[in-house]
Amino acid sequence: MQDTKKFFENLSGAGKSIGVLTSGGDAQGMNAAVRAVVRMGIYVGAKVYFIHEGYQGMVDGGDNIKEASWESVSSMLQVGGTVIGSARCKDFRTHEGRLRAALNLVQRGITNLCVIGGDGSLTGANLFREEWSGLLDELVQSGQISEEAAQTHSALHIVGMVGSIDNDFCGTDMTIGTDSALHRIIEVVDAIMTTAQSHQRTFVLEVMGRHCGYLALVSALACGADWVLIPEMPPKDGWEEQMCHKLSENRADKKRLNIIIVAEGAIDQNNKPITTELIKDLVVRCLGFDTRVTILGHVQRGGTPSAFDRILASRMGVEAVLALLEASPGTPACVVSLCGNQAVRLPLMECVQMTQEVQKAMDEKRFEEAVKLRGRSFENNLNTYKLLSHHKIDAELPRSSFNVAVLNVGAPAAGMNAAVRSAVRVGITEGHTLFAVNDGFEGFSKGQVIIRWQPRLCETLQVCIWTTLPAKHIDKIAEQMRIHNINALLVIGGFEAFESLLQLVDARSRYEEFCVPMCMLPATISNNVSGTDLSIGTDTSLNAIVETCDRIKQSASGTKRRVFIIETMGGYCGYLATVGGLAAGADAAYIYEEPFDIRDLQSNVEHLTEKMKTSIQRGLVLRNENCSENYTTDFIYQLYSEEGKGVFDCRKNVLGHMQQGGAPSPFDRNFGTKIAAKAMQWISKKLKEFYRKGRVFANTEDSACLLGMRRRALVFQPVIQLKDETDFVHRIPKEQWWLRLRPLMKILAKYKTSYDVSDSGQLEHIVRLRAKDISAI
Repeated sequence: MQDTKKFFENLSGAGKSIGVLTSGGDAQGMNAAVRAVVRMGIYVGAKVYFIHEGYQGMVDGGDNIKEASWESVSSMLQVGGTVIGSARCKDFRTHEGRLRAALNLVQRGITNLCVIGGDGSLTGANLFREEWSGLLDELVQSGQISEEAAQTHSALHIVGMVGSIDNDFCGTDMTIGTDSALHRIIEVVDAIMTTAQSHQRTFVLEVMGRHCGYLALVSALACGADWVLIPEMPPKDGWEEQMCHKLSENRADKKRLNIIIVAEGAIDQNNKPITTELIKDLVVRCLGFDTRVTILGHVQRGGTPSAFDRILASRMGVEAVLALLEASPGTPACVVSLCGNQAVRLPLMECVQMTQEVQKAMDEKRFEEAVKLRGRSFENNLNTYKLLSHHKIDAELPRSSFNVAVLNVGAPAAGMNAAVRSAVRVGITEGHTLFAVNDGFEGFSKGQVIIRWQPRLCETLQVCIWTTLPAKHIDKIAEQMRIHNINALLVIGGFEAFESLLQLVDARSRYEEFCVPMCMLPATISNNVSGTDLSIGTDTSLNAIVETCDRIKQSASGTKRRVFIIETMGGYCGYLATVGGLAAGADAAYIYEEPFDIRDLQSNVEHLTEKMKTSIQRGLVLRNENCSENYTTDFIYQLYSEEGKGVFDCRKNVLGHMQQGGAPSPFDRNFGTKIAAKAMQWISKKLKEFYRKGRVFANTEDSACLLGMRRRALVFQPVIQLKDETDFVHRIPKEQWWLRLRPLMKILAKYKTSYDVSDSGQLEHIVRLRAKDISAI
């Protein structure tokens, strides 16, 4: 078979100059993107320039345009905002301003621009590119540059990255800063819930987003808000009465608080603004509830970037440099986007035009079209919200004869409760009778089954923290399935859940009770289950690791030349160590999947010794708990301490079970909510498909599936087919996508390495992109 891999070593930046700027509103993660562009650019031999204060700095020139060094982007990964500054620039909107900007770039040999900003900033960059040759002609005619200089710098290449907390740019599932803004919102909502519950209050929260309701929508999904108001889905006439009815019903069900989330651009069907004060007055007047208003404001822009935003920005920054290296004079300006779990390049103006069409559709009251134009991520979030907020009194609910059991298996993972809540609500809406099983299959065998789970009585399922698999109690579990007439199973968990489902499928030939639809949702901090790129709980764990690494690095701010050795969990899977290392700016990460020996350890010590001679006198090394039987955390700590004696000192830290605790991140809440809703809909479909002669009988491969994210889409995969993809000895998939991120971590830490860029270089089109993978997140 012909090897189709392509490596970036064939791309050289020698003789090229790249300018990087941040423009428009700031967003957490911009600094991570700047850092990635600078380091990747220098790595490939290009000169990289900071353009301070956005387009204003480009117009003004002088000290605003400075060459960047490797060390100049140190310690900025964990800093929010943008350290190179951003400013709104009226001058750049004029022809004269762009002429001055062109002169400043030509004088420094810059013909490659990486612009991090919103749609306005990227539109300005594209206009600048289109005018470039004409601007150079004017500069030649005025004698400010030579004909030779004009020919040498005849083409300007533009690559954009979208930095905006609003997530209002079409063509990408997430913009840099959105996840961090969601963190700020959810932190506030979680805090408000405790005080609201104490006093039985209603809180009306206004979140940012301009004319886009993404932040409001996703935060409402993540915190289980009672009502949400967004520009893309104006409430129908009579919404005031419906909202008050729902708030009143929730109070009648002994819920002590109400949360209403309002996007700052929320409107009614007549395009009139819906404000927080209007909502407050309505609730007080109609219900007499004690109501408070909280406007979050610019706190949503501030703070440390989340792990997701750091990884997203780092991946996009590297991809942006690759795009600039591969650009030819005829290459259109592109924007680096996220589609599912994959970085893609899209024509910049296609994305800008579609973004502008959204506002036009909303102005013309074509709201359904506006939702579709927002993209599949927004549309799927909205559909999930509608599904979960579908409110009918018991008498109006459809009735089915199907019983569905829900259980958690294995170690706890943040976001499991969100998945259970979503599955139960959708299941009851579908008319099924929901059964909760406490303590996993161990509890199932003992009959620890709660009958008739109501949507508002979604108490936390107890998680089975033992590795007891169903095979040990298969007779008793089959008996309980028969006693309660269970027609379908939803299993939420990690590798133990995967093995459990395989055992149940294997037992179908002996027990007809297991011939029912079964679905598994991957929930484990280790992210070690075959069939999915991501698992519920992984993001929360990554954030715990990154926050701890930030604090540990900060503790060395007053101490020179110190290296920290940090042990992470994950079993034999190196996901947490690798991706956590990329997000925290680690110098190395030792994992089982990439064997290492004493020579590699020695090489890392030498690399850190060289690093200590620079202005960056601090090192961070992550080690997966099972990366090596002999090279333990203590061994590596002692080796580094001995070999680094006189150059640097060492400290070690075992993070332990703190990686499993804490409040679920917005990503995990949202991911768990969406895949659980999708899984329950799949179960409903299969129940109808396999219902014959008064009973459910399902024994085909596709009746026992794992629902996972694969690159761009959520996919149901038969667990039997995933057996061949799994290393059962080490409890990891045989192939793991994130191993492709390891070279990024090494490059950004200044190691010479090989990087497969086979997936890069394909300029896609936004219309074609939306037409496929419609079931993805």
